[in-house]
Amino acid sequence: MMKKFVSFLAASFLLTACGTPSGDDARNSLRAPAWPLVTIDPYTSAWSMSDRLYDEPVKHWTGTEFPLLGVLEVDGVNYRFMGTEDLELMPLAPTSEQEVWMGRYTTDEPAGAWEKPGYDDSAWALDRGAFGTKINEPTAQTDWTTERIWVRRTFTLDEVPDGRPLYLEYCNDDDAVFYLNGVEIHNTGSVCHKHARVRIPAEAVATLRQGENLLAAKCINPVGNGLLDFGILTPKERRTLFGQSAEQLWADVQATRTIYRFACGSVDLQLTFSAPLFLDDLETMSRPVNYMTYEIASNDGKPHTLRLYVEAAPGWAVDQPYQASASECFERNGLVYLKTGSREQRVLAKAGDDLRIDWGHFYMAADAANATAGVGESAVLRRGFAEGDTSGWKNSGEQARMALALSLGETETADGKLMIGYDDGYSIQYFGQNLRPYWNRKGDRTIFDAFETADAQYEKLLKRCVRFDAELMAEATAAGGRHYAELCALAYRQAIAAHKLVESPEGDLLFFSKENNSNGSIGTVDITYPSMPLFLKYNPELVAGLMNHIYHYSESGRWTKPFPAHDVGTYPLANGQTYGGDMPVEEAGNMLIATAAMCHRMGDASYARRHWAALTTWTDYLVEHGLDPENQLCTDDFAGHFAHNVNLSVKAILGIASYGRMASMLGMEEVAERYTAKARELAAEWVKMADDGDHYRLTFDKPGTWSQKYNLVWDKLLGLDIFPDSVARTEMASYLGRQNEYGLPLDSREAYTKSDWIMWTATMADDRAAFEAFIDPLHHFYNTTVDRVPMSDWIWTDRPNHRGFKTRSVVGGYFIKMLDNE
Repeated sequence: MMKKFVSFLAASFLLTACGTPSGDDARNSLRAPAWPLVTIDPYTSAWSMSDRLYDEPVKHWTGTEFPLLGVLEVDGVNYRFMGTEDLELMPLAPTSEQEVWMGRYTTDEPAGAWEKPGYDDSAWALDRGAFGTKINEPTAQTDWTTERIWVRRTFTLDEVPDGRPLYLEYCNDDDAVFYLNGVEIHNTGSVCHKHARVRIPAEAVATLRQGENLLAAKCINPVGNGLLDFGILTPKERRTLFGQSAEQLWADVQATRTIYRFACGSVDLQLTFSAPLFLDDLETMSRPVNYMTYEIASNDGKPHTLRLYVEAAPGWAVDQPYQASASECFERNGLVYLKTGSREQRVLAKAGDDLRIDWGHFYMAADAANATAGVGESAVLRRGFAEGDTSGWKNSGEQARMALALSLGETETADGKLMIGYDDGYSIQYFGQNLRPYWNRKGDRTIFDAFETADAQYEKLLKRCVRFDAELMAEATAAGGRHYAELCALAYRQAIAAHKLVESPEGDLLFFSKENNSNGSIGTVDITYPSMPLFLKYNPELVAGLMNHIYHYSESGRWTKPFPAHDVGTYPLANGQTYGGDMPVEEAGNMLIATAAMCHRMGDASYARRHWAALTTWTDYLVEHGLDPENQLCTDDFAGHFAHNVNLSVKAILGIASYGRMASMLGMEEVAERYTAKARELAAEWVKMADDGDHYRLTFDKPGTWSQKYNLVWDKLLGLDIFPDSVARTEMASYLGRQNEYGLPLDSREAYTKSDWIMWTATMADDRAAFEAFIDPLHHFYNTTVDRVPMSDWIWTDRPNHRGFKTRSVVGGYFIKMLDNE
């Protein structure tokens, strides 16, 4: 695990074992809104959402904590470099997931000081918390479907807490206000939360008394789901052991790696999170193991005694924080493993968006030569490391934390790695059949095979990561400038890890997207469309994997409409469309353009031949309905239904032209000529209908409006020659005057935008300077946004806030300029 170098590695780290140059020019300047750490799939997805790795807990992309604590001991002094030293909490007033609680409630607005002790609530109903829409909220015990609710619950204290901090833990959907003994302790505003926690103000804590106390809350649910749950927690322990943090010197996000540099007293620590997501190597890409590499060098020229501590929590393997879990540690073939998973192991039992996996097992592994592993309560584990006595660590336990302690000896330099992985067993349910992950698609491998292979290939893969990252940065910079390249680097792992790769029963690739933070759909066509440039760039076979399930759905007879489905279910259950409405023109255009783009990229249209009947049906639908679309949704469905969508019409016309292109590639010249001519005819009509002087309209029937015509980019990229060149030139000239500080709005209705569409629009620019004029405001947004979430694609252009969405795969669309530059 630890390697002694012959020569002393100076603090400058001219070139580390991971190959990271130390010069400022080699590091990306972008301050990521969130830093990718572990990126395996939509479930095993861990991020740092603060500037410094030790300022906040490591979190799942949804915001739920995935505790990962790192400490380096240098000559007996501990420096915390990763995560926060959360203290395990015990309930004073339990939430519904910890214990049954009863509350009185009313859905009619009460008179008087209903939130204060002594209020007469005897006429209110009495029932179990939490309160919510039981059909969609599994933790709700009492059904609440009205717009408003008021709840009072009492709890008894045998003694008043002794100065320890108290926390309100709550779930709310939507607006909620909470009170303790009549004192307001928190107002959520119009933001929904799951398992959120805030410290209770001192003035409210001062009201606590021995005996009965009161918690009260009101919640508003104007539409959709409702949920209200709340309780009070306090730490079991009075103090932390790792209060002294390291000093973070810098952080750098590359395509496959996130790199941190710390000063820990007399030594420097470089920490690298690596995910070998090479799209042209599906075996490695789908292997569910990431690396965490540490490299330590003395900065005073003297040897130092070094020990490393890394701790993880069962939260990595459960959906809800208080689900029963079991943890253990063991050795196997030279590696020491930590393992945790839920007790129930209900495989593929739930579908939804704000969910985390609760079947399968989380693993962390290290070389057994110098590692001690254990499980137990966090206080026991941490104290054992701090005091150098791990005899109290156990080999297994319920709801137990897991820790590794690595003794690195007295040395000037040390380096090594830990591996983090997840074995889900079965990943996706596909029309009733449970499918294994691609790396184990035949069921003939174990997670230990995956870890041992990852261990054996470590040095080779890390060198490959370094090389790939450098090549991506160089190519992206040549295509669109340094700011563009930095955005692509940040987008890379996010886009890939929002998918899961499996193989269909027929042997086809199925590369399923999860529609993170929008509705949780699986295999969404209008997520595939914006995401695909990344996969076109590095492996067009994966674009087929993004579409195979949609073709199968139509060709099997399960989907009978003359346009493609929107999705095939809600992740991870791909059993048929669950979205509430259709997008007829949108999805038909998407599938036609995506199929043509893949065939064009591969120089082979045999995939189109295989699905020609479906493609013909969808094209004929667009010929009839595409020029002037009826009132329907497009991919920008957050903007609502509207008719006569000019940009959607562009997609329909280019979808027809794409069919003509594929027909030509297949030698069907008469078909090709007929449909290409039809596309040009419709384009000529479009020009007349959309013209608004110095630009083209948002909708055909509304002069004075405008929108980004991002779909037009495929006329350029595929060389279709359908629209006059003057259309793109006219549009592009009009856009620059409409930009705000953080980018070009989507259209004339709102100041928000979609960052992926800006990339597509910018790619239509005639020169590099014009392209960068659109990209620089986006870089500015991500570099300064106050919303610390994994890359959002729906953002405001006049303020440093995201409007919605995070961690979605559509940022794969950023790579479209690299396609254009080839």
